Amino acid sequence: MYELLNSIDDPEQLRRLERRQLPQLAQELRTFLIESVSRTGGHLASNLGTVELAIALHYVFNTPSDRVVWDVGHQTYAHKILTGRREAMTRLRTAGGIAGFPRRDESPYDAFGTGHSSTSISAALGMAVAARAEGKGRRAVAVIGDGAMTAGMAFEALNNAGAMDADLLVILNDNDMSISPNVGALNNYLARLMSGRFYAAVRKGGEKVLRNVPPILELAKRAEEHVKGMVVPGTLFEEFGFNYIGPIDGHDLDALVSTLGNIRQLEGPQFLHVVTRKGKGFKRAEDDPCLYHGVAKFDPEEGVNGDGAGGAGATYTRVFGDWLCDMAAEDSRLVGITPAMREGSGMVRFSREYPQRYFDVGIAEQHALTFAAGLACEGVKPVVAIYSTFLQRAYDQLIHDIALQNLPVVLAIDRAGLVGADGPTHAGSFDLSFLRCVPNLTVMTPADENECRQMLYTAFRIDGPAAVRYPRGAGPGVEVQREMEALPVGRGQIRRSGTRVVLLAFGSMLHPALEAAGELDATVANMRFVKPLDHGLVAQLAQTHELLVTVEENAVMGGAGSAVAESLAAQGLIPPLLQLGLPDRFLEHGAPAGLLAECGLDKAGIVRAVRAKVAE
Repeated sequence: MYELLNSIDDPEQLRRLERRQLPQLAQELRTFLIESVSRTGGHLASNLGTVELAIALHYVFNTPSDRVVWDVGHQTYAHKILTGRREAMTRLRTAGGIAGFPRRDESPYDAFGTGHSSTSISAALGMAVAARAEGKGRRAVAVIGDGAMTAGMAFEALNNAGAMDADLLVILNDNDMSISPNVGALNNYLARLMSGRFYAAVRKGGEKVLRNVPPILELAKRAEEHVKGMVVPGTLFEEFGFNYIGPIDGHDLDALVSTLGNIRQLEGPQFLHVVTRKGKGFKRAEDDPCLYHGVAKFDPEEGVNGDGAGGAGATYTRVFGDWLCDMAAEDSRLVGITPAMREGSGMVRFSREYPQRYFDVGIAEQHALTFAAGLACEGVKPVVAIYSTFLQRAYDQLIHDIALQNLPVVLAIDRAGLVGADGPTHAGSFDLSFLRCVPNLTVMTPADENECRQMLYTAFRIDGPAAVRYPRGAGPGVEVQREMEALPVGRGQIRRSGTRVVLLAFGSMLHPALEAAGELDATVANMRFVKPLDHGLVAQLAQTHELLVTVEENAVMGGAGSAVAESLAAQGLIPPLLQLGLPDRFLEHGAPAGLLAECGLDKAGIVRAVRAKVAE
């Protein structure tokens, strides 16, 4: 079934194949991908779209000596399979298995670790400049998707690369459109022509001859741009100092190999525009690439269940999406903003019911927050739906543009805490630490679905910036009340009364804390607010218990437990304090329950840690 694929354990073996064999390899690789990902889960549609590109890159370039940087990285499964990790795909994104994204410590073929978008051009430029300094003739390639090109960082790197005149190839993997009629034989021919040495030599020679006649040179350049502009959308990238080539069919291996082979011989910044199709070769994924972007295990014959159901209760994302629509119906000032995460953040319904009040700004987190700030200045009430890990990219905008001006922007922070299979690049491990030190900002941590809804409402009512951070997936199954009621800001609540030990739980850790408390006969406080912290409740509990234990799904360093320690010190109280949370290291991918157990944040771990502390 996999005659060619099974014979390839590294790109050197791939490069021994005849070009006529590559289409068969692509077919085998695509079939293997569907079979493999259906058994493990993972990113599917994007990987099916880059099969031919991965083959062509490793066929033409001398990897790993030549560096290939894949942006975001969730389209690198074919790359991983071709670079000796075919058998390891059975444990993709599982504890102890290979990551779903490139990792430098996983393979020498993974030139740069990625997971957040729009970093590839900057990284590859650094590699190209280093190669030039060493005089080794190494090539550097950045593969970036059209979605990632919406981020400012990509254009900052393009601007810098053009000025440096480095030997860098940027490949735009454009999968936002199907292969249209103008991307066919003619354009593939033009791409080969414009990437060839003859075209480059004629162009360079012509400039040399005309350099002494500036008006004629300028006229020639404008004529060339005009002619190229009629058949290719390359003027923008030419202005950055790149030689634009394309667009070409990213599923035409002959065109890819020929064009890449020509480009490899050229000097200076090169930009290749490749058009691919998400889900290529699997009709269900082609028809619905969003549904098949990230999938759980599924039967390829039956397809993926797209009803969004699962878990013991409603997902926090669903709770947010429903609240957003309900709140919009009550207050016409509300607008919703997302940095290219409509589906993931639960905003599909809102985008359909309130299209004039829905803004997808693309992969541009910094812009999303400052855009929200501008709206808030004019009396609008923005709600920014953003993953915790991606909020890190907009920290300056949060501080300077929102908090400093005390603007009423609501941050609905999804995927807070551990996220499982996507691993450390997507975990929301640090938001409590970096949020609670920001003046004017209210920070809330809901313990269940209903509390999430009520906290979102509370945040919307606050006349200033407010953040509600909630975990990925389903809640504990608490009934969500339709009626919305603002919570008293900065007030926690006692959820269980016990003796000697008190567990101060923040957000998702309330329920494991309650489970552990039954075995420990401990008091449990649902702290609710990280900022402002309930200092009165902290003092009361410190004076009536022998041991205080803080429990949070956030880094211990600088987190909610640190806030409690600061509160105790400020009030002159020095009781024994145990802080439980995420350790000072990046946690690998794996099942969320297993990762929490590894960190001691399940019932057994909390009980074990408390008993060890008491026994000291």
